[in-house]
Amino acid sequence: MQSGSLVQRGPRAPFLLPAGLALLAGLDAALVLLRVPAPLPAAGLAPVHAHLMVLGFVGTVIALERAVALRHTAGLAAPVLLGLGAVLLLTPLPRPLGTTLLLLGALALCAVYVPLHARTQDPAVVVQALGAVLAAGAALLLVVEAPVSLSLTWLVGFVVLTIAGERLELARLAMLAPRVPAQLVTLTVTYAAAAALSLLVPPVGHRLAGAVLLALVGWFTVHDVARRTLRSTRLPRYVAVCLLLGYGWLAVTGALWVLRGPITEGPAYDAVVHSAFLGFTMSMVMAHTPVILPAVLRRPLPWNPLLYVGAAMLHASLLVRVVGGDLLGVDALRVGGSVGNIAAILLFALGAATLVLTAPRRELA
Repeated sequence: MQSGSLVQRGPRAPFLLPAGLALLAGLDAALVLLRVPAPLPAAGLAPVHAHLMVLGFVGTVIALERAVALRHTAGLAAPVLLGLGAVLLLTPLPRPLGTTLLLLGALALCAVYVPLHARTQDPAVVVQALGAVLAAGAALLLVVEAPVSLSLTWLVGFVVLTIAGERLELARLAMLAPRVPAQLVTLTVTYAAAAALSLLVPPVGHRLAGAVLLALVGWFTVHDVARRTLRSTRLPRYVAVCLLLGYGWLAVTGALWVLRGPITEGPAYDAVVHSAFLGFTMSMVMAHTPVILPAVLRRPLPWNPLLYVGAAMLHASLLVRVVGGDLLGVDALRVGGSVGNIAAILLFALGAATLVLTAPRRELA
């Protein structure tokens, strides 16, 4: 078998199944945390809710996309380990088995970026690799059973830096000046240092991380092609809308860290977590799904304006949750907004899967 043949010609959909399970389990755990009826009222999922969503779901999808880019069978180790680790967390087996596999999967993702960078010498790969290092750090904190609040800057950094690298790749199409990629690399290195400081000197680390997030939002606003494609139509405009709304929510996370420093509980903590992982991360997932799914599954995802429904529902319900629930303290709005968030994610996932499955069977390379 030629190197890379399993990635290039083998089936890829099975590698996404653990990510889907992690997503469903993470949403179920969210219902448990809200103390509302859940399909599987397993309280044991609640402590790993964030890691199921970020490392199990988002991490597996990112790792599979990077394995496809690497075009080598060895690259599949990262999505397999991350996906299997997430699945083991759903079983009665000892939790360290699952958390250790998540750590190994994150380390395997770090390793994938080494040949990718050797191939391209691309600063965007450096940015994404730093994100993978932060994922490994978050997984290590999970292995040693540190509180989730301690790993928050690391989990946020994994997603933000990965997306930043992706957006830099596209921004270069606009013929950026050489200093612009260097600015992004500097910001991401600073964020990684801030994540480390958040463990050693929390007030300094969190405020620095927040300041870097705000600077990154400024970088995205100035250099991301979304500013121009917003004036386009159909899929390019949809992607731009999701991206720009996501950047707005990332600014909320950054501002709260700058103003409050380390936040470990209460409404402000909820606002930080959900602005970052629902407002930013899920908006990025919704923006990139029409691009990533066809590349990974080799099946087209036809444009359909119904994609806007899940995105609009996500941001509207999150606004209700953060403003009405976290800021104003109205518990009914907190719960209602949260259930709306879950419904929006499920609606989007169902819609995207339906579009892929019902599309003409025109296999992509």
